[in-house]
Amino acid sequence: MNLSLFYGSLATIVCIIALGFFLGKKKMISTKTNADLVNLLLSVFMPAALLNAFPTEFNEEYASLFRDGLLAGLAVMFAMILASQFFFSKFFFKGEIRYEARFAFIFNNATFLGYPLISTAFGQEVVIAYCGFIVAFNFALFSYGVYLFERKLSFRFFKELLLNPNIIAVLLGMVLFLTGFHLWAPLQSAVSYVAAATTPLSLICIGYMLSRAKFSQLSKRWRLAVIALIQLVFAPFLTWLVTIALHFPIEVITVCTLIQALPTATSLGLFAEKYGGNQVEASELVVISTALSMVTLPVVVLLLV
Repeated sequence: MNLSLFYGSLATIVCIIALGFFLGKKKMISTKTNADLVNLLLSVFMPAALLNAFPTEFNEEYASLFRDGLLAGLAVMFAMILASQFFFSKFFFKGEIRYEARFAFIFNNATFLGYPLISTAFGQEVVIAYCGFIVAFNFALFSYGVYLFERKLSFRFFKELLLNPNIIAVLLGMVLFLTGFHLWAPLQSAVSYVAAATTPLSLICIGYMLSRAKFSQLSKRWRLAVIALIQLVFAPFLTWLVTIALHFPIEVITVCTLIQALPTATSLGLFAEKYGGNQVEASELVVISTALSMVTLPVVVLLLV
């Protein structure tokens, strides 16, 4: 890993987050605008970025990396689910946000922060591995993630999983990559232009979220800080152990470990609101995890080198 390149990319990301923070403080972005932007990112911009990430010509090495990323993602998600049940069981964790804590441990900011970090700091090989991982991540997010809040299976449960635009985009990209088919040139250009907006828009959303946080009150939320630290420290370590033990390529190990070292998913607050969880503490947990990751993420990077 080229540390100078990585930290240069990380500095760029921080600058764009700072822009979102500034726009939020100046009230140039409203809560409704941010919510609409998040919806567009999840349903339009991010799917375009994932589709655009696939090479236009078939390459056996890239196909192997996508497969390994997918398999590693499935293994990591399974390990995270089991570990979350241990860390946040009734025996160790007595609290009304136990299921929110499990969600925070398993699912991190693999889309809004993960894609910008991976795409700007690494080459095509690592992005392909990321695409494989994100298929497993989204399947787990829209299945087990929803189940954590609803505690039951339903038709809507499976419908939302199968119709998720991010999963559809990755599967379409994989089909085009494996078959050698190409999108109509103007359409491909349009997808590329839309995909290019994913990174700055997603980082601006994160900056806005931080601008709304009341840090003086968050400092008193020690229980949420403990949950965030467990996620930021143990999740990447467990991921590294699992991927090393299963002998995945170094690119896949790097992707999975870095993604699991990211702060908890911004979708935690959205899921808590949609499915009847504790929206206030869920949103605060996202902010605390994001703030603490500024310290823990560089440490994980140094240990990976």
